[in-house]
Amino acid sequence: MAALAAAAALATAAAGRPIPEAEALQPPTPARLAAVAAAAKQDGWGPQQADLRAAARLAYERDKLPAAEAWNHVRRWAELFAQTEAEFVPQWIAAVNAAQVGHPNMPSRYGTRPVPIGDVLAPELKLWLLGQTELSGEFHALVSPVDFLPRSFAILQELYAHDAAVFKKFPALAVAIALVYDVPPPPIWPHAQVTAEALPRRFPAPTAAFAWWAKQEQLGKTYHRLARLGPDELKFLVDVAAPFAELEWAQLVSNHPLGQLAGAYTMVRYRNDRLANRTPIWSGSSYALAEIMAAGGICADQAYFATQVGKARGVPTLLFSGAGNDGRHAWFGYLGADGKWKMDAGRYAEQRFVTGFARDPQTWREISDHELAFLGERFRDLPSFRQSRVHVAFAADFLATGLDRAAGTAARKAVNFERRNQAGWEFLLTAARREGRDAKAVESLLREAAAAFARYPDLELLYGKRLADSLRARGETSLADAELQRLAAKNRSGRSDLNVEQARDAVRRAIATQPLPQQLLAYNQAVDTFGRGAGVAFFDQVVAGFVEHLLRLGRRTEAQQALDRARRALRVEPKSQLAADFELLGKTVRETK
Repeated sequence: MAALAAAAALATAAAGRPIPEAEALQPPTPARLAAVAAAAKQDGWGPQQADLRAAARLAYERDKLPAAEAWNHVRRWAELFAQTEAEFVPQWIAAVNAAQVGHPNMPSRYGTRPVPIGDVLAPELKLWLLGQTELSGEFHALVSPVDFLPRSFAILQELYAHDAAVFKKFPALAVAIALVYDVPPPPIWPHAQVTAEALPRRFPAPTAAFAWWAKQEQLGKTYHRLARLGPDELKFLVDVAAPFAELEWAQLVSNHPLGQLAGAYTMVRYRNDRLANRTPIWSGSSYALAEIMAAGGICADQAYFATQVGKARGVPTLLFSGAGNDGRHAWFGYLGADGKWKMDAGRYAEQRFVTGFARDPQTWREISDHELAFLGERFRDLPSFRQSRVHVAFAADFLATGLDRAAGTAARKAVNFERRNQAGWEFLLTAARREGRDAKAVESLLREAAAAFARYPDLELLYGKRLADSLRARGETSLADAELQRLAAKNRSGRSDLNVEQARDAVRRAIATQPLPQQLLAYNQAVDTFGRGAGVAFFDQVVAGFVEHLLRLGRRTEAQQALDRARRALRVEPKSQLAADFELLGKTVRETK
């Protein structure tokens, strides 16, 4: 009662007055947070943002980073709590469309009431969140424009109301569920080789999921201590497709410890007959784990089974698929005891360099195993990265309020503290463009960013391609080509998948901007440069698309020539999946009139 009285007195005394400098240079006290919440209850969360922003920026300018970070987290909560459905939903729809992550299982309509989305949260939950600096940092770093926060907040409230004590024990688990269960899963999840009748695509009730995993830890059945994992890891745990009764069955039939979890993959015997008969779709009426184990399956079924076995033991898992030289394959990854992702469970040795793709259950964006490995690197635990993250947060706030020069300064500090903070580079580039810096200055930053990620081929290629695009836009075609050739040569041995990506982009660029003769030239160059000894991935991303493009133009002769050229260049083993794909596409070309 005394604390509440002090907070009320502070709220009354501070009404309409900025937060004192001495107070702003320290993290907010419980009394101040209670005062902010009390003022928000009376006036709304919107009016609280100005004073909170002023306190955060004052602490930041004085280099009091812990205080600046804490005040900024409170400001960001206030910003989210104040946003109305009418404001949020159109922005969210635009973000989903831009990211191309919408899918048929999502509702077709969403409410747009002039009601703050934070109103669904109880006042005591809001106040508790304001005081959780570590959790706030994890939440704000993880939340994305495609998260449907009205539902995420409603889920947090449901979990808190169900059992506040357990919620406070496993807050990261609650956040993971809230950010994953905000929209239904897509029809292609966890993979597309099983019908919706055999495997309905739906998540469990949030309260049931939260209670189940909390209970499994209390019973000692989880391989990871869930309270020690962050929401960025736990989101790959809670995206469960099998019912909890099946997960409990999996606990009984699988005795693989964490270090040997890869063995769960081969618990399902491989069905060579399905491969030979080209029947990739599961034919059973149920996709229950017990039925998969009894009937056997192909790689997609093995990978699905193994991911669910892992989740049953509290292990974050992902189902990967990728194209190798002679066929397509599915395997799984899991979070090991050392906190690092194990990416090769069920991956064939000869396909160890093949890029695997999975779905991020929070955004439903496609991610690669290489990207996940980068995200899971331990440099994020370093104090230097924590400082870098604070500077990134202020760069974002400065950009949002039109302070482009200040944003650039903050972003530069971010990348100076940690060169691998990609968000820092993105804000630095955005600030440079908004400041009106010329193309050469931006290109210099792109070169710097590419160099910072020299050990991470995906990211180096990302910035290298943007550099090449900028050079090409101002007529420096030779320099643009040289940059792409440099990257291609670097990736030729270990990351041929990135060269496939470059070849695909070159052909697509020619289709979009050049007449047919130049399109054919670009395709031939791509095949001759990147296609030698390539496999299914090159066929899928370059050959098939271009041949089909020519058929749509009515150029059957050129389509046959393009297919023949690719067959001579690629490594086509007899009776392989790639050989069958060539035969099928050739049949399509021959039958096209």
